[in-house]
Amino acid sequence: MTTTTTMAVPRVPAAREVHVANPAVRRDQRYRTLQLVLFGVGAVLMPLGILAICLGWYGTAHSHYAYDQATYLVSGGILGLGLTFLGGFLYFGAWLAKVAADQRDGARQLADTMLVLADLVSRQSATAGGAAESTLADPGAVPVLAGGGTTVHRRDCQLIAHRDDLKVVSGNERDVTTCRVCRPTLV
Repeated sequence: MTTTTTMAVPRVPAAREVHVANPAVRRDQRYRTLQLVLFGVGAVLMPLGILAICLGWYGTAHSHYAYDQATYLVSGGILGLGLTFLGGFLYFGAWLAKVAADQRDGARQLADTMLVLADLVSRQSATAGGAAESTLADPGAVPVLAGGGTTVHRRDCQLIAHRDDLKVVSGNERDVTTCRVCRPTLV
Protein backbone atom coordinates (compact mmCIF):
# COMPACT_ATOMS: atom_id res chain seq x y z
CA MET A 1 0.00 0.00 0.00
CA THR A 2 1.43 3.32 -1.02
CA THR A 3 0.48 6.69 0.28
CA THR A 4 1.06 9.87 -1.57
CA THR A 5 1.61 13.10 0.15
CA THR A 6 0.86 16.34 -1.57
CA MET A 7 2.57 19.47 -0.47
CA ALA A 8 0.81 22.77 -0.72
CA VAL A 9 2.62 25.14 -3.01
CA PRO A 10 2.84 28.61 -1.48
CA ARG A 11 0.74 31.09 -3.41
CA VAL A 12 2.73 33.87 -5.00
CA PRO A 13 0.74 37.09 -5.13
CA ALA A 14 0.01 38.40 -8.58
CA ALA A 15 1.68 41.59 -9.71
CA ARG A 16 -1.57 43.51 -9.37
CA GLU A 17 -2.08 42.37 -5.76
CA VAL A 18 1.41 43.50 -4.81
CA HIS A 19 0.85 46.75 -6.68
CA VAL A 20 -2.37 47.54 -4.81
CA ALA A 21 -0.75 46.83 -1.42
CA ASN A 22 1.54 49.79 -2.02
CA PRO A 23 0.27 52.82 -0.02
CA ALA A 24 1.28 55.25 -2.76
CA VAL A 25 -0.79 53.32 -5.30
CA ARG A 26 -3.81 53.27 -2.99
CA ARG A 27 -3.47 57.03 -2.50
CA ASP A 28 -3.28 57.54 -6.26
CA GLN A 29 -6.40 55.40 -6.70
CA ARG A 30 -8.24 57.51 -4.13
CA TYR A 31 -7.27 60.70 -5.97
CA ARG A 32 -8.39 59.14 -9.25
CA THR A 33 -11.71 58.17 -7.67
CA LEU A 34 -12.10 61.70 -6.30
CA GLN A 35 -11.41 63.12 -9.74
CA LEU A 36 -14.02 60.86 -11.36
CA VAL A 37 -16.64 61.70 -8.71
CA LEU A 38 -16.06 65.43 -9.10
CA PHE A 39 -16.22 65.14 -12.86
CA GLY A 40 -19.38 63.02 -12.80
CA VAL A 41 -21.28 65.26 -10.36
CA GLY A 42 -20.19 68.35 -12.30
CA ALA A 43 -21.32 66.71 -15.53
CA VAL A 44 -24.80 66.20 -14.04
CA LEU A 45 -25.21 69.55 -12.26
CA MET A 46 -24.19 71.88 -15.11
CA PRO A 47 -26.81 70.63 -17.60
CA LEU A 48 -29.44 70.56 -14.82
CA GLY A 49 -28.65 74.19 -14.03
CA ILE A 50 -28.90 75.19 -17.66
CA LEU A 51 -32.19 73.29 -17.95
CA ALA A 52 -33.54 75.06 -14.83
CA ILE A 53 -32.55 78.45 -16.30
CA CYS A 54 -34.30 77.59 -19.58
CA LEU A 55 -37.45 76.43 -17.76
CA GLY A 56 -37.42 79.59 -15.63
CA TRP A 57 -37.10 81.75 -18.72
CA TYR A 58 -39.88 79.86 -20.47
CA GLY A 59 -42.19 80.24 -17.46
CA THR A 60 -41.38 83.93 -17.08
CA ALA A 61 -41.83 84.62 -20.81
CA HIS A 62 -45.22 82.95 -20.92
CA SER A 63 -46.66 84.41 -17.73
CA HIS A 64 -48.59 87.68 -17.91
CA TYR A 65 -48.57 88.48 -14.21
CA ALA A 66 -45.62 89.86 -12.25
CA TYR A 67 -46.19 87.67 -9.20
CA ASP A 68 -46.00 84.54 -11.41
CA GLN A 69 -42.83 85.80 -13.08
CA ALA A 70 -41.10 86.24 -9.70
CA THR A 71 -41.63 82.59 -8.79
CA TYR A 72 -40.21 81.43 -12.11
CA LEU A 73 -37.28 83.79 -11.69
CA VAL A 74 -36.48 82.49 -8.21
CA SER A 75 -37.08 78.81 -8.85
CA GLY A 76 -35.63 78.61 -12.34
CA GLY A 77 -33.15 81.44 -12.63
CA ILE A 78 -31.42 81.55 -9.28
CA LEU A 79 -31.53 77.79 -8.72
CA GLY A 80 -30.26 77.25 -12.27
CA LEU A 81 -27.40 79.69 -11.77
CA GLY A 82 -26.50 78.00 -8.49
CA LEU A 83 -26.45 74.54 -10.07
CA THR A 84 -24.47 75.78 -13.07
CA PHE A 85 -21.83 77.46 -10.91
CA LEU A 86 -21.61 74.46 -8.57
CA GLY A 87 -21.17 72.12 -11.55
CA GLY A 88 -18.48 74.42 -12.95
CA PHE A 89 -16.63 74.46 -9.64
CA LEU A 90 -16.77 70.66 -9.48
CA TYR A 91 -15.39 70.46 -13.03
CA PHE A 92 -12.61 72.79 -11.91
CA GLY A 93 -11.95 70.54 -8.89
CA ALA A 94 -11.72 67.50 -11.16
CA TRP A 95 -9.23 69.33 -13.34
CA LEU A 96 -7.15 70.27 -10.28
CA ALA A 97 -7.18 66.65 -9.09
CA LYS A 98 -5.90 65.55 -12.51
CA VAL A 99 -3.17 68.18 -12.50
CA ALA A 100 -2.09 67.09 -9.01
CA ALA A 101 -1.96 63.43 -10.07
CA ASP A 102 0.10 64.31 -13.14
CA GLN A 103 2.43 66.37 -10.99
CA ARG A 104 2.93 63.48 -8.54
CA ASP A 105 3.70 61.10 -11.40
CA GLY A 106 6.17 63.58 -12.86
CA ALA A 107 7.87 64.07 -9.50
CA ARG A 108 8.12 60.31 -9.01
CA GLN A 109 9.65 59.86 -12.48
CA LEU A 110 12.07 62.71 -11.84
CA ALA A 111 13.13 61.18 -8.51
CA ASP A 112 13.70 57.80 -10.18
CA THR A 113 15.75 59.40 -12.94
CA MET A 114 17.82 61.34 -10.42
CA LEU A 115 18.52 58.13 -8.49
CA VAL A 116 19.70 56.42 -11.68
CA LEU A 117 21.90 59.39 -12.55
CA ALA A 118 23.32 59.48 -9.02
CA ASP A 119 24.07 55.77 -9.30
CA LEU A 120 25.81 56.28 -12.63
CA VAL A 121 27.89 59.16 -11.28
CA SER A 122 28.89 57.24 -8.15
CA ARG A 123 29.88 54.19 -10.22
CA GLN A 124 31.82 56.31 -12.66
CA SER A 125 33.69 58.14 -9.92
CA ALA A 126 34.42 54.82 -8.16
CA THR A 127 36.37 53.48 -11.12
CA ALA A 128 39.79 54.83 -11.94
CA GLY A 129 39.34 54.72 -15.70
CA GLY A 130 35.93 56.36 -15.63
CA ALA A 131 34.46 53.81 -18.03
CA ALA A 132 32.02 52.15 -15.66
CA GLU A 133 28.82 50.68 -16.92
CA SER A 134 25.73 50.62 -14.78
CA THR A 135 24.18 47.20 -14.38
CA LEU A 136 20.93 48.75 -13.27
CA ALA A 137 18.63 49.03 -16.25
CA ASP A 138 15.54 50.09 -14.36
CA PRO A 139 15.25 52.81 -11.74
CA GLY A 140 13.57 50.43 -9.30
CA ALA A 141 16.75 48.36 -8.94
CA VAL A 142 18.78 51.24 -7.46
CA PRO A 143 19.79 50.42 -3.87
CA VAL A 144 18.77 53.26 -1.54
CA LEU A 145 18.68 54.14 2.15
CA ALA A 146 15.59 55.80 3.60
CA GLY A 147 16.48 58.82 5.71
CA GLY A 148 19.05 57.93 8.36
CA GLY A 149 18.13 54.25 8.28
CA THR A 150 20.52 51.31 8.10
CA THR A 151 18.46 49.04 5.87
CA VAL A 152 19.20 49.04 2.15
CA HIS A 153 16.12 48.80 -0.07
CA ARG A 154 15.41 48.78 -3.78
CA ARG A 155 13.89 52.05 -4.98
CA ASP A 156 10.62 50.27 -5.79
CA CYS A 157 10.34 48.49 -2.41
CA GLN A 158 6.83 48.60 -0.95
CA LEU A 159 8.13 49.54 2.48
CA ILE A 160 9.64 52.85 1.34
CA ALA A 161 7.38 53.76 -1.62
CA HIS A 162 5.87 56.68 0.29
CA ARG A 163 9.22 58.13 1.40
CA ASP A 164 10.76 61.23 -0.15
CA ASP A 165 14.04 61.24 1.80
CA LEU A 166 15.84 58.48 -0.14
CA LYS A 167 19.55 58.56 -0.89
CA VAL A 168 21.54 56.26 -3.13
CA VAL A 169 23.87 53.78 -1.45
CA SER A 170 27.43 54.82 -2.20
CA GLY A 171 29.15 51.74 -0.77
CA ASN A 172 30.84 53.62 2.08
CA GLU A 173 28.04 52.99 4.58
CA ARG A 174 28.78 50.88 7.65
CA ASP A 175 26.57 48.38 9.42
CA VAL A 176 23.87 48.26 6.77
CA THR A 177 21.53 45.34 6.25
CA THR A 178 19.50 44.42 3.21
CA CYS A 179 15.73 44.48 3.19
CA ARG A 180 14.06 41.09 3.54
CA VAL A 181 11.15 42.15 1.34
CA CYS A 182 12.82 43.52 -1.80
CA ARG A 183 16.30 41.88 -1.43
CA PRO A 184 18.43 44.52 -3.19
CA THR A 185 21.71 43.59 -4.83
CA LEU A 186 24.68 45.58 -3.59
CA VAL A 187 27.47 45.97 -6.10
